[in-house]
Amino acid sequence: MQAVTVSPTFQVVIPRHLRESMHLRPGQKLQVVAYQGRIELIPDREISDLRGFVRGINTDFEREEGRA
Repeated sequence: MQAVTVSPTFQVVIPRHLRESMHLRPGQKLQVVAYQGRIELIPDREISDLRGFVRGINTDFEREEGRA
């Protein structure tokens, strides 16, 4: 875990290794969520980036009676 400092204008810098591993780019939007006493930053992804993300998912399951 790496510490960052909050600037006087409440900005923080995301460390380089995290930016690179998460493929973040300048101007990219992040969702900010307060969760159980912490702040989480969740990258917004283009819908095209999500293409195929469920490939290989198991779709074999029993449906409830009366459902198509």
